Amino acid sequence: MTSVLDKDLYNRTKALLEPGEIDLVGVIVHTEYTSAEDLEMHELTVELNDVIAEHAGKGETYIYAGNDDPDFASNQFHGRTLEDEAFVWECQQLIRDGVFKLVFYYEASADQDAIVAEIQDMGYDVTPVP
Repeated sequence: MTSVLDKDLYNRTKALLEPGEIDLVGVIVHTEYTSAEDLEMHELTVELNDVIAEHAGKGETYIYAGNDDPDFASNQFHGRTLEDEAFVWECQQLIRDGVFKLVFYYEASADQDAIVAEIQDMGYDVTPVP
């Protein structure tokens, strides 16, 4: 497991995963993308959608940006299934110390170890959040 690079971000992410209707786990993906590289950051979000959906066993997914939903914040996205628009993951794209940190959370039934390993294989530092 990667050490926690940003303790405050880790603690805030962990708070999002507190017990609710769905048991959740998550990851913080540490990038070197600056705000000038938002296209690359969005492309990474699409790639991570595929990784998480595969290891969550949810089938085909799409990314919902929530532009038509007043409850969505800027840079907040959902992965949803094509079949019935069921929740797969949620993501917050945050800038910390001038670079993007992508915070994903998803159902705890997903293969967390496989998700973390695949993101690491893509060359990114990742912090799992149980």
